[in-house]
Amino acid sequence: MKKYVICGLSGRAINMFIEPLVKEYSRGHRIAALLDDDPLREAVCKERFPELRSVPFFRAEAFSDMIEKIDPDTVIVASRDDTHVRYILGALQSNKDVVTEKPMVTTVKDAAAVIAAEAESEGTVTVTFNYRYNPYHRKIKEMILEGKLGRITSVDLNWYIDTYHGASYFKRWNRMRKYSGGLSVHKSTHHFDLVNWWLDQKPEEVFAYGGLYYYGPDGEMNPEKGENRYCGTCHVKQACRYFMRWEAGDAEDDHIRSDEHQHLLYTNYRPDACIFDEVIDIEDTYAAVLKYDGGALLNYSVHFSAPYEGYRLAINGTKGRLETTEYHAPGRIPFEVPEQTIEYFPLFESKETIRVVRQPGGHGGGDPLLLRELFTGKDPFREYDILAGSEAGAYSIAAGEGMWRSVKENRPIGIEELLHSRQHT
Repeated sequence: MKKYVICGLSGRAINMFIEPLVKEYSRGHRIAALLDDDPLREAVCKERFPELRSVPFFRAEAFSDMIEKIDPDTVIVASRDDTHVRYILGALQSNKDVVTEKPMVTTVKDAAAVIAAEAESEGTVTVTFNYRYNPYHRKIKEMILEGKLGRITSVDLNWYIDTYHGASYFKRWNRMRKYSGGLSVHKSTHHFDLVNWWLDQKPEEVFAYGGLYYYGPDGEMNPEKGENRYCGTCHVKQACRYFMRWEAGDAEDDHIRSDEHQHLLYTNYRPDACIFDEVIDIEDTYAAVLKYDGGALLNYSVHFSAPYEGYRLAINGTKGRLETTEYHAPGRIPFEVPEQTIEYFPLFESKETIRVVRQPGGHGGGDPLLLRELFTGKDPFREYDILAGSEAGAYSIAAGEGMWRSVKENRPIGIEELLHSRQHT
């Protein structure tokens, strides 16, 4: 029986790890302890899963005590981003395996510390980049491995986060760089990891422009400048276009849920802070160019207040080009969207349209496949690796931090310069 401890009883921890371990993967796997700073999260978790009522609960400061008493095989980390590093390093020091939500950590300084600690430990680090497992993304990887594109020369990736989802980051802790690393780390590491994995190359240098254009006190849609507000008690919310769109949205959508019942789920937590607050210190828009050590170039952009959600991708190679467009959350898109396909353009032959078999589950069917590999092992029929380790986590974070630092410093940022420098501000 393999023993797990869960660090951070977030919604992600409950839905992504706890529920599958309690139900689908209960044979051969057991949750042996829970850890969180908020005792109310213990109550919420155990009410939902009565099977865990006898499982011991530890506060964050008792992490070492938990490891000593429980002696788990694996530590699962799904707490707030900035706290990941303390649990990962603590687990590695005790020679335990780690499974961590992405981003692995929030700074390259911490990423370097994790890699160094893993080198000295009997434990290993796995980063749950679930978007790799999406069937379209796996097909793209397979096309590249088959040589259908030849040597990759450039990638164009434009990502759009809509006015529901994008604004949600500015209502919560994500809006502070000290907690999230900024959205270039919290969110864009998802995207950078995909490209790094597709190319099987490491980012070498990044140059970027960006800024806070939609949110913060100077956002054009701010109905009134002044002291910090909360949507639940705001006196100008009827004049806020973002709030009014939330009100018309899907009440079950986690990104737009109001604070009405949050007091039943968390202690002293408000997920409805004003998206125009002065304390916001991150960017909401980026445009960047990344150079890779294998010669490929990436043109990347991301916008956190778009009319719809999804991405547009093109990959160019010496033998051809592929294109695909994905639309997320179709219920929030006010126009018809086509079924996603991959368009393959050989350099001197006829175009092909590839339709990929859809799979159920979150992140386009990626979540169930990731869990299956975590808890039962690699698919024996798959000839390439998907599961990510600490190095992949570190390079995705270095690309993200390099992007926001390039914006601040108005210069290209070397990725190795970041990863191997211990002097970070």
